[in-house]
Formats: sequence, C-alpha cells, structure tokens
Amino acid sequence: MNSKPDQTSPLTYSVTEADAGERLDSFLAAQIPNWSRARLQRLIEDSEVLVNGRSIKSSYKIRPNDEIEVELTSLPPENFVPEEIPIEIIHEDDDLIVVNKPAGMVVHPSAGISSGTLANALAFYFSKLSTAAGITRPGIVHRLDKGTSGLLLVAKTESAHEDLSDQFRAREIFKSYVALVHGQIERQRGQIEQSIARDPRNRTRMAVVAGGRPALSLYQVREAFDRFTRLDVELKTGRTHQIRVHFAWLKHPVVGDETYGGGRDKTVSDPQIRSAIAKLQRQFLHAHEIGFRHPRSRQSLHFTAPLPSELMHLLQLIRKEGP
Repeated sequence: MNSKPDQTSPLTYSVTEADAGERLDSFLAAQIPNWSRARLQRLIEDSEVLVNGRSIKSSYKIRPNDEIEVELTSLPPENFVPEEIPIEIIHEDDDLIVVNKPAGMVVHPSAGISSGTLANALAFYFSKLSTAAGITRPGIVHRLDKGTSGLLLVAKTESAHEDLSDQFRAREIFKSYVALVHGQIERQRGQIEQSIARDPRNRTRMAVVAGGRPALSLYQVREAFDRFTRLDVELKTGRTHQIRVHFAWLKHPVVGDETYGGGRDKTVSDPQIRSAIAKLQRQFLHAHEIGFRHPRSRQSLHFTAPLPSELMHLLQLIRKEGP
C-alpha cells in the first residue's frame, strides 16, 4: 500500500512484481511527481530513503516485496519565503559563494522548520542561485548540522552546482573540521572507516551500522589534555552526522553533543568547564577549512574560518586547567 505524500510522516511503499527491476530513484519519481528526480536522489544520498530498513544507492534495482520508506525533508515551494537574516560571506564570484555558517542555523527548510534557515537568507540576498537541489534549497551544494559552524559552498549557477557536486562525489573536495572530543586519543593520527545509516532503534539518529553507507574520517591530534583531545578531522565522505557518529562509536564523543554524547558532558569534574560546555548549546565542531577547484576557471581555491569565540573560550579554560 502506498501512503499519500505529506510533511509529517514517512511515506511507505511496498514493491510489486510489476515494478521489480526499476531503479529506486525512477520508482520514487513516479510515485512522488511533485519532486524532481535530482531532489529524490539527494534524499537517497542523505539516507532519508530506506529500503528494508537500510540506506541504499539511487541505482538500486528494486525487488518484489521491498519495503521503501521515504522522509520528505523539504517544504513545498509556496511555503518558502526569503528572509533578511545576517550571513557572513567569505568569498563571492559569478559562480559561487563561500559562507561561514554560525552554529544554531539550519541550512535549509525541512519538516517542522520553515524559516530562519541559511537558504531563507541566501534567497533574500542573492537573486541568482542554483535551483538544482530544489527551490527551497537555493544554491545548497552540501550541508552542516544545525549545531556545527563553519564553511559551506553555495552555487549560483546550475553548471557550478553540477561541477561542485561532482567534485564531492569524487571525493576531490578537501573538508577539515576542528573537533574537541572527550577523553585522550592515544594515536596522533588515525582513521575511522565504519559504515553509517539510520539507527534501527531510533530513526532520529544515525549510527554505525553494518550494511550502511561507507564512511571514512581521518584525524590528527592537535592538542591533548587530561580529559579532552582537540582534533583536526578530514572527511573523505559526507554522511549525515559523520564525525559525531564516528567519534561516539570510538568512545570519544564530541563535546557538547547531546544526541551522541552519552551524557559525558555532565561527568566533567571541573565545574567551570562543565558550566561552559552547558552554555555552548552546540557541539564543539567547526568546519574550519575547505578546498576545491573553481567550476569555471579550474583554479584551486582554499578557504579557512577561525574558531567562533564561544569555542575559543572553552579551549582557553581547558588550557588553563593544564595538559
């Protein structure tokens, strides 16, 4: 049985013999005609589409009795309104924009969030933005979590959007984050290569799941303290909540992460540091660097964004406490 599209509950489909063998994205495009195939492919890439409870590729050939679950995470275009919200522009040219997103700002509208997003702000300030990801995601090439600050690429044209998306898919874009995690990580360098998918026990979370989408994070220790480690983390893939999930799996959750932290923030013994973490109201995760080829000139570009003041303040408190 097929359910009707709405914005509050997942859509569910059961594959019949007649539909067997069709690509997953093609099947969904026929079932949800007001969504473009490109937007549906983005949902699949973001693990918002599950087949028999697992993330799958757009090219997957559906089989009889497959159970497909779809979460529509964008609003209808008529509900999308440009808003005058301040944003920090690091770079702008005729093809793209590099934005320094603050923590607390959602990148684009989704179910239950219709305003106050980066997409709303971009639509206000820029008359020319790519619509390749949909009208409610103007120029949005990739995402950062609400509680993560830092650098984001925004495409002005469809051709720039396509080229940058291709670079992401080919793992050619350099993305490095600053993270503060609980505990001491002994190895100065390392990698975490564990597949990620929706947590089968809690659909609002992601988790390390066998059979999930491949995910690779590289890390380097920058500062080691008694109870914390500051890291540079390079993402080789772009899975939802990847750094947060990977380091929680490693038993070193990101400081300030209420979703994956397992309550570690509340166990910090120093009351001043524990209070500072509570006041953050965000995870200590900042998209510090990004490097890519310009979609038109092919010039190599590289941008950085300094740590926000609230993260620097916490680091200074930890440094005063001693190594």
